[in-house]
Amino acid sequence: MRRWLLILLVALAGIAGNGPQAREAAPLAADEATERRLVAISSELRCLVCQNESLSGSNAELANDLRREIRNLIHEGRSDAEIMEFMVSRYGDFVRYRPPLKGTTLLLWFGPGLLFVAALAALLLYLLRRERALADQRPLSGDETRRAEALLHDRDAPPRP
Repeated sequence: MRRWLLILLVALAGIAGNGPQAREAAPLAADEATERRLVAISSELRCLVCQNESLSGSNAELANDLRREIRNLIHEGRSDAEIMEFMVSRYGDFVRYRPPLKGTTLLLWFGPGLLFVAALAALLLYLLRRERALADQRPLSGDETRRAEALLHDRDAPPRP
């Protein structure tokens, strides 16, 4: 009887412990149109913490705050362009996945290509110099070959500095 009572108490404790954790998921936005606009806008923005993930896909705390800010701006009646301009004015063009082509973003647009071209040019220059250095070497003369063979086969000879 004691054994059954102990099993019952353990089972009740397990059930009671899980009750407060279970709850219904809260809706993300009051209406579906707001949520669709939020997803459309936040998918065009970069998470400032993750940097390789969109704002809509990030679970970072800052991303949650920025999505909440975008929701507030939507509720205030701002357009998508105004919201995007607000985010860019606050965090710079880096926050956009596709920053506009202008003087301050030229390095973002063309930097990787220029870096690739520079690396390719450096590799070609290295290979050309190496080829020239190998071509400038002349073969050993007969006398130099005999001396090298003698040095290699003569183990008692002292090493030359």
